[in-house]
Amino acid sequence: MSENKLPMIIQGGMGAGVSNWVLARAVAMLGQLGVVSGTALDVIMARRLQDGDPNGDVRRALDYFPIHDVAKRIIETYFVSGGKKPEESYKPVPVQNLNPTKFLTELCVAANFVEVFLAREGHDGPVGINYLEKIQFPHLSSIYGAMLAGASVIIMGAGIPREIPSVIDQLCSHSKAVYSVHVADSMGKRSVQMNFDPEELGFKNLLPLTRPKFIPIISSEILAVILSKKTEGKIDGFIIEGPTAGGHNAPPRGILKLDSEGQPEYGKRDVVNLDVMRKLGIPFWLAGSYGSNAKLKEALQLGAEGIQVGTAFALCKESGLKKEYKDELLRLAFEGCTKVKTDPLASPTGFPFKVASVAGTLSEEEVFKARTRICDLGYLREPYIKEDGGIGYRCSAEPVDIYLQKGGKIEDTIGRKCLCNSLMSNIGMAQVRSDGSIELALITCGDDLCNVTNFCSKENPEYSAADVIRILLG
Repeated sequence: MSENKLPMIIQGGMGAGVSNWVLARAVAMLGQLGVVSGTALDVIMARRLQDGDPNGDVRRALDYFPIHDVAKRIIETYFVSGGKKPEESYKPVPVQNLNPTKFLTELCVAANFVEVFLAREGHDGPVGINYLEKIQFPHLSSIYGAMLAGASVIIMGAGIPREIPSVIDQLCSHSKAVYSVHVADSMGKRSVQMNFDPEELGFKNLLPLTRPKFIPIISSEILAVILSKKTEGKIDGFIIEGPTAGGHNAPPRGILKLDSEGQPEYGKRDVVNLDVMRKLGIPFWLAGSYGSNAKLKEALQLGAEGIQVGTAFALCKESGLKKEYKDELLRLAFEGCTKVKTDPLASPTGFPFKVASVAGTLSEEEVFKARTRICDLGYLREPYIKEDGGIGYRCSAEPVDIYLQKGGKIEDTIGRKCLCNSLMSNIGMAQVRSDGSIELALITCGDDLCNVTNFCSKENPEYSAADVIRILLG
């Protein structure tokens, strides 16, 4: 990768652990931008260790972590030789909040370091990491950990990340960084600052870090203009994501209207004006049903540097999605039976969330209703001002009575699903509850799911990241 130019293909940073280091490494080794998901990496690393870290990858990466005592403490806390028994629960990880303990901060820094380190190991291809702006508590420690491991790019969607370029600049010199977190109060929202000081954690006498590029994910040219003109620090590019892309989608502009299946209706106002984007002079990539050679050519003709592709990579053999779900989605695709719903209620974030219909998962209403509501991972919790003036935390997917006691509104709980636990289930790390029940999956894919058959055959449905790139490049 040249200093000023990124590849044509950006692999999507999908889900929690779907875009894992194995997938990102495979893509980067082929000269495109491999991307790991930065969501919930502290929990994922802890659960990998409890599963026995079969190939020793996590422990090998931790051997290179700059503070050896931290790495040792993490291994002593979570590693289970040979792996925990299937019927045993995973040991919990402290829940992220505005005032994390030193151990939680260390765990988060180390987890992001490990994922990027493993993705970069043994080659010099570009590796990025993808975060959701809505998951604000771990931003500072996460980004620092990724930078320590040499991430080439920081990508961020699901919000307006105006402060991130400044954070990156501060962390390059291991300086104290601050970030504003949204807190709900009686007037709507206000901000409080989170602080992160590498020196307080013991990161001292280190050489300055190479600044990764920063690429926000946007869905309107208005946001692109705001970020390009009102952000402290450099914006190195944009990913323009349409409403057919998987995961969280931006809400439609204007008054929300639902179609006959309860999905948000998107219109002309939701199509990004590429004339404006070209005039900004900042590189951009197009995303959302661009997973073909024809769409790559179209993107280039429209002035884009290339495309971001998610769904095709999500179902390839290197991704972290559990194999049984890959097999079922591919079977449905070959039978022409795929159904992906843009659910306006599923995510506690308030953003529409794309859900693939798969039997036995939380996409089925009766399965969802049978689940006991719980919020114990807490990534999508909202901080709010309590009556006594202190700060509390609530999630619209937690038990309804508890949410209402915290000042939440009953209408905000309807249809809300625990994405945190279900995304762990998607990658084979489902929590086992005290009653023996197991958390179920909720699989997200883009509308392009029906076209994954272009990368394989019905007789040989397994395909690789190399197959995806070969076909995309034609």
